[in-house]
Amino acid sequence: MTTKPLGATAPVLSRAETDTPTTPAPQTAPRVTLRGAARTARRRTVPRSVRRAAGPVGLVLLWFVTSAIGVLPESVLASPVDVLRQAVDLTKSGELPSAIAASGRRAATGFLIGATVALALSLLAGLFRLGEDVIDSSMGMFRAIPWVGLIPLFIVWFGIEETPKVALVALGVTYPLYFNIYGGIRSTDAQLVEAARMMGLGGLGLIRYVILPSALPGALVGLRYALSTAWLALVFAEQINADAGLGYLMSNAQQYFRTDIIVLCLAVYALLGLACDFAVRILSRRLLSWRANFEGEA
Repeated sequence: MTTKPLGATAPVLSRAETDTPTTPAPQTAPRVTLRGAARTARRRTVPRSVRRAAGPVGLVLLWFVTSAIGVLPESVLASPVDVLRQAVDLTKSGELPSAIAASGRRAATGFLIGATVALALSLLAGLFRLGEDVIDSSMGMFRAIPWVGLIPLFIVWFGIEETPKVALVALGVTYPLYFNIYGGIRSTDAQLVEAARMMGLGGLGLIRYVILPSALPGALVGLRYALSTAWLALVFAEQINADAGLGYLMSNAQQYFRTDIIVLCLAVYALLGLACDFAVRILSRRLLSWRANFEGEA
């Protein structure tokens, strides 16, 4: 009995055996990782809310550091610590909440009046050619007039009570809402309108199911502009002999060179405007969920 040694080589195949065709083993496709995809994956590790807050937080830190080292003197601009301390004191005394409530009532009243006027005018001008001929040219002319420059005329017309303040806010709200709603109506696809008519939609159905949904994105953009303009107009309006509100606090602080109170009131204006803008963003996401939007590159 012969045994095969442990280091023996495999038997040599003949040429015929080596020429026998064999099925090649399937090759798997090489796995490719795009640099852009990897970069995108790395970027997504940082939440967008953190990235959005990085700018304001960085500015506040820069403000704090320059105030602490004396580069920004208190006579020019109070430090964030002083502003925060003043916010706590005015909140405890009730002055700041009452001022915010008074300013909020003025802004809400002026916004409702301006939005109602803008909606009515934009529908008339956008849906009817006669309305466009009569209204749109006039609105374009009045828009060229600085609405802040109308304050003396409003004082002559309405006095120095609440009416000129509300009227100035309403005027500032009217223009951005009107032009955005009007532009949204007129940007409706004409072929879509013809298709709706061929399907039997009448005038009201056409407005409800075709024209108004097409104008909704523009209307929401106008709403964002109108809300920010309302608070901007209120800053000027409350300088007209106000006896309550954030503008009243600012006027008193100006007399005593209290930059901490002035900055606090401006910060409250900014936060109120930011809250309104955030609410419109959420509303836009809900109302325009049917619409695929470009959200920017990663």
